[in-house]
Formats: sequence, structure tokens, C-alpha cells
Amino acid sequence: MRYYVVILMCLFSFVTDAQTKIKFAYDNAGNQVSRILCINCEAKPTKEINAIASEDLQKFSEEDVISYYPNPVKEELYLQWKLTQDNYVTSVQVFSISGQTLATYKGNNTIKNVTIPFQSFPSGVYIVLVSYKAGEAKSIKIIKQ
Repeated sequence: MRYYVVILMCLFSFVTDAQTKIKFAYDNAGNQVSRILCINCEAKPTKEINAIASEDLQKFSEEDVISYYPNPVKEELYLQWKLTQDNYVTSVQVFSISGQTLATYKGNNTIKNVTIPFQSFPSGVYIVLVSYKAGEAKSIKIIKQ
């Protein structure tokens, strides 16, 4: 009987320790794409952010000129763009998932970035709509933690 109790205790300790060794992977939209039990791996050190570098910014695509950081966001979302010729960002709007306009930021040809505070918004999913002078618009799905 003691033998079974010792085995059960060992299995229980192994299973509870395994809870901290589950690794998740997410796509750019924030959806979970994989879950892996990693028994003999070490945790990667987290990156300390002192200043935003260009490799930290997430881009729509390689040829696109708008980038944003971070997603998911806790406090502030940083948007940056580089537009060519006479096209520029006319407005940046933040919408709730139900379509309610939460904030609007006007742009012009001299503004090249905007910082959007998310501290006052509850956790959830938001849409940031970037409108250009040429009439087109791009949307970004942002997750607030």
C-alpha cells in the first residue's frame, strides 16, 4: 500500500510541475495556434524594452508602411507610418468590437506617428482604423489585456 502512495505522490508532483511547462504559440491576430508540453526545456528570458526599435514593430506586410506595437496592449499602443508622395494619414479611430467609436485622432501631412492610451479601456478586442488622404483605410485588430 505504501508503495502505491509513493508512486501516486511522485506522479502528482510531476503533473503539477508540468503545468508550468506548457508553451503556447499565437498568430498575428492573437489566436492560439499551438500548445506544446515541454518537459526538458528552459524558459526564454523576456526582453526588457527601454526604447522601441524597428524590429519590435509589427507590420501589416513587408511592403506596407504602417507598423504598430505592442499587440496585445496593456497601456499604450504606438502607431508609426512612412508614407510616400503626398498621401498621409487623415485620422486614426479606435472602435469597440460592437462598433462604438471610442477615440478619434486627427492626422495631417506632418504627423508620422500616434500613441493611443488604452489604460481606461476594459480588457477585450478593439479595432483601430487608419484612414488615408487617398481614401483607403486599413484596420488593425488589437487585444487589450
